[in-house]
Amino acid sequence: MQYLDFEKTIKEVDSKLARLTSGEKALLDKNQLEIKRLTTKKHRLLNQAYAKLTPWQKAQVARHEDRPHTLDYIETIFTDFEVLCGDRLYAEDSAIVGGLAKFNGKTVMILGHERGHDIETRLKHNFGMAKPEGYRKAIRLMALAEQYGIPVITLVDTAGAFPGVDAEARGQGQAIASCIEACLNLKVPLISCIIGEGGSGGALALAAANEVLMLENSIYSVISPEGCASILWKDFKYAQKATEILHLTAADMLKMGIIEEIIPEPIGGAHRFPKETMQAVAAALSQHLKRFENMKGEDLIAQRHQRFLLLEKARKI
Repeated sequence: MQYLDFEKTIKEVDSKLARLTSGEKALLDKNQLEIKRLTTKKHRLLNQAYAKLTPWQKAQVARHEDRPHTLDYIETIFTDFEVLCGDRLYAEDSAIVGGLAKFNGKTVMILGHERGHDIETRLKHNFGMAKPEGYRKAIRLMALAEQYGIPVITLVDTAGAFPGVDAEARGQGQAIASCIEACLNLKVPLISCIIGEGGSGGALALAAANEVLMLENSIYSVISPEGCASILWKDFKYAQKATEILHLTAADMLKMGIIEEIIPEPIGGAHRFPKETMQAVAAALSQHLKRFENMKGEDLIAQRHQRFLLLEKARKI
């Protein structure tokens, strides 16, 4: 497992535990007291470290390579997933995955950014950075969900939309704007959860929802810390400082009314306890979906519009 900068002491304890637990059974029995002591110490260190994470440390946790991504959630908390591909205009974009699935026995449309877990899958999914065809696919699948009265769940985890020349040439900005518009005018419930990094318009394109949830160690921002640093100070080395002024943590988002709920993560982060984290997300999604399951389409649109109008009024104040 990858250890973050602030986890050096935890790494040392894990190394000792690995040596003590990898031997023969007789040796293992002999070392039980030391194993118990080190395990207790590890829990204490995790509690100390994760009880006071700085915004920069939260950004590191949110980007951890072992943090569960959309396909992990689909495999764990959804069933009968049927992937739907292509925007019917240009191509398939694997940075956004989507399709029909069962959630708590009911059919939903699931959409989410997929970052990949290794070099091969990261390249395949373009590190979760979608091009215009990804957002147009999302629009197509949301329209399909609306046609059949199926609620939509979106999982947000992207550094932002792909910034390449080819994406701009095919109308990146227009695609994102159209996707946000599709979210706002959807006549079925739309619940979004930020499961890792929510960056810029690439995140908002799937998060203009009736309600937005956010994992405790996720981040949500108009720009990445590195992008902010490159604009304000012309140097990436100020990324840590940028996290302080961007107010991108879940606590910041809840305070500003941008999200409705913070979903707690186990001590040590989602990358250490993926199944527990995904089950917590499933429980929260289920609870929030129930709030809207009997609402009419016009009322869902009105609630969504009012939600964002109130945010705009609060910002001006």
